[in-house]
Amino acid sequence: MSAPTARSPQGLEVLMSARGLTRRFGGLAAVNQVELDLWRNCIHAVIGPNGAGKSTLTNLLSGDLPPSEGRITLGGQDVTGWSPERISRQGLGRSYQKTNIFAPLSVWDNIRLAAQSRSPQAWRWLRRADSIAAVNERAERALELAGLQARRQAIAGAASHGEQRQLEIAMTLATEPQVLLLDEPLAGMGVAEAERIVELLLRLKPGHAMMLVEHDMDAVFTLADRLTVMVNGQRIASGSPAEVRADPLVQSAYLGADE
Repeated sequence: MSAPTARSPQGLEVLMSARGLTRRFGGLAAVNQVELDLWRNCIHAVIGPNGAGKSTLTNLLSGDLPPSEGRITLGGQDVTGWSPERISRQGLGRSYQKTNIFAPLSVWDNIRLAAQSRSPQAWRWLRRADSIAAVNERAERALELAGLQARRQAIAGAASHGEQRQLEIAMTLATEPQVLLLDEPLAGMGVAEAERIVELLLRLKPGHAMMLVEHDMDAVFTLADRLTVMVNGQRIASGSPAEVRADPLVQSAYLGADE
């Protein structure tokens, strides 16, 4: 049975949480006793130097890695140890550091395939997939949310890097997730492309809980309502951007300020 969905002190609904989350590789704890809450209508950025455990944390939350210890809940349901597919169907969507699209297909066909994965009629081989109205409606909503209407017939592999990242997010949206895990969505982008992704994430904020792993600090402080800082697999600070910026330990360990 699902547990009641928790609420933050600010009254926001907690859609995903981790308690005591740990992942060991031999004697190395890549993630060590991490606590995390992802709230609806809130962007939670996770920052830290290379090797801090940020991507490992993302992989634990999405089910791509099983935890060594700890508990993960999604929508009030304990999903610890579930497969990525099962967690996704519970309401989680994620993007990866390396763009994950069907390059030979059009932008529209990529999004429609993602939407089709949620249809109970997804694998009826004798019916045209594009005839399923609910699938097309989900795909259209995702296309519009991602701002890709004008690129619907473009071949995905020929799109710019920024458009491919928009497409990957659109494919995630087509599965109708409540929680979005975004692993370095701005990596490798120029200023104009990065600004479009920032605008997209702000459009998606209402109704979703988002966790953003990102190295672009300007974007992080533009987007984030909450920040968690990781170093050597451990959470060293968590709070509002202003609170984290003022934390002496963060300044010393990550932001480069003198002690």
